[in-house]
Amino acid sequence: MESCREIELEGHIIDSGVMTLVFDKIMDMGGEFEILAFDVGKLKTDTSYARLRVSAPTVQRLDAILSELHRFGARMPEIDDVTLIPAEGDRILPKGFYSTTNHPTFVKYQGEWLPVERIEMDCHIVVDEVDRRAICIPISKIKAGDAVVVSETGVRVVYPERPRKASAFEFMHGTVSSERPSEAIIAKIAREILKLKREGGKIALVGGPAIVHTGAAGALAEMIREGYIDVLFAGNALATHDIEANLFGTSLGMNIRTGTLVTGGHKHHICAISEIMRAGSIKGAVEQGVITGGVMYECVKKDIPFVLAGSIRDDGPLPDVITDAVEAQDAMRRHLLGIGMVLMVGTLLHSIAVGNCLPSYVKTVCVDINPAAVTKLMDRGTTQAVGVVSDAGTFLPLLVEQLERQKASE
Repeated sequence: MESCREIELEGHIIDSGVMTLVFDKIMDMGGEFEILAFDVGKLKTDTSYARLRVSAPTVQRLDAILSELHRFGARMPEIDDVTLIPAEGDRILPKGFYSTTNHPTFVKYQGEWLPVERIEMDCHIVVDEVDRRAICIPISKIKAGDAVVVSETGVRVVYPERPRKASAFEFMHGTVSSERPSEAIIAKIAREILKLKREGGKIALVGGPAIVHTGAAGALAEMIREGYIDVLFAGNALATHDIEANLFGTSLGMNIRTGTLVTGGHKHHICAISEIMRAGSIKGAVEQGVITGGVMYECVKKDIPFVLAGSIRDDGPLPDVITDAVEAQDAMRRHLLGIGMVLMVGTLLHSIAVGNCLPSYVKTVCVDINPAAVTKLMDRGTTQAVGVVSDAGTFLPLLVEQLERQKASE
């Protein structure tokens, strides 16, 4: 026996492509739809409203379809309060728990819509019934007795809308540029950076060792020195090779200026780690004059926080590297609060890790020489990313050049 339910959609659902996504999802999952009402906004700033009747062969299939449509911002006409069930133990979720998207989310609690704080994908919503707050929490932080939201009842998701004004993130939203970055694309990104900084916004950079290998460390160091970067996320490799480059002029034993291997250079990165161990920390090495330049040097000098997350394959690692994965996640989340833009350059794993912690409204640029790396980031849920296929050695110096040029013209 066929089952059906009514849903509503509201907002810029036409030009953002939400209606098309909803129609495709219903049909792809074996359902059908009937448009009951469709009020189209007449001006660019006007919102639209649609009410649909969705039907499917079985209740189970209909529930599955509605669950997917919920993630596009669809809601039931009559909305009940959220259902809360206490967690029976630390890191134990109630059956039927709600799993978050990275889009702005609200929950209806005692008739009031509460915004979900610190939203990110694949986490859970806990309602503080005393302070009347809804907070997005990863499973690792769930405590016994937490009032956890179960099912999608009383949960509203706001799907990202297309920007009302032209920007790099409208020009290239959700796309990957397979050509080398033109000055036009980088100029748009530089314009967004300058606008964000003028408004008091913060920018994070996620970097891989390719920044050092390709000779772009100087450009990144300049961006930090000039105040464009507010926090650095990386692994042991970027920091180690940046320090190696400062001490020996090499990266993994290769002379950065000539691109040739240096005799005995294979152990330079271990020597670099050892020197930092001797100094006690990267900051200690800067204060003692061991490190005299580079990305990490500028972070210390400008008091820019950095989170170095460890890996099973790390040499050393440096004393500043966080080797506990959950602790590293916690550190990233703390520093991502209030971030308005993230630049991801030459590191797939760290980019995905940071991307998984980002709300969908944070402007994100992903730069990698491998097109598959940029695509994979978007496939993992960071669909707001602008993808630029380029090596760091091309992108960062051109970005610095554009920042200087546009700032001078202002």
